[in-house]
Amino acid sequence: MLKAVLLQLGATILAVVIAAAVFGMRGAISAAGGGLACILPSWMFAVRLAAITRKAGTASVTAFVVGEFFKIASIVGLLALVWALYPQLHWGGMLIGLILALKANLFAFLVKT
Repeated sequence: MLKAVLLQLGATILAVVIAAAVFGMRGAISAAGGGLACILPSWMFAVRLAAITRKAGTASVTAFVVGEFFKIASIVGLLALVWALYPQLHWGGMLIGLILALKANLFAFLVKT
């Protein structure tokens, strides 16, 4: 799970570079906000799931579903917070950061640990 979070971090850095080239500094900050809104809840979910697995030997389906629900709710809340705290938000930059961070998980199975 932490491998996926590291891939999300790498994708967010790539998104910041792309948004900076296309939209300027406003876009880069917006892409960072969108990516971090995805990375932080994913990291907390991965740490929680690892702790449950270490304690019980395996994670239950209920723990996974509840954790995933809170992760999605946290992402939505953090996106609203980014929008509220950064009045010069560039929506294109934020969407680039968010989409690349969310889709980075698809490549997690390609990376060997």
